[in-house]
Amino acid sequence: MGFGGISVWQLLIVLLIVVLLFGTKRLKSIGGDLGEAIKGFRKSVNSEDEDKPNVQQKSGDTLDVHPEKKPDQQQRD
Repeated sequence: MGFGGISVWQLLIVLLIVVLLFGTKRLKSIGGDLGEAIKGFRKSVNSEDEDKPNVQQKSGDTLDVHPEKKPDQQQRD
């Protein structure tokens, strides 16, 4: 018994068919592309935490819902 009911001989036959269909050069390039994609994904996931700014709580910083008009604005209205 192999992996989930698949024997080692069956896996070797499937591997042989894949090599015959695609060739070793194409499989090598596909493997390289897949490796680069995985490296890029890992890098983006790890750098995502570094890109986020640290949130610091500051006391006294509030937004006025109804801001008062400045004297310059009152004369224009």
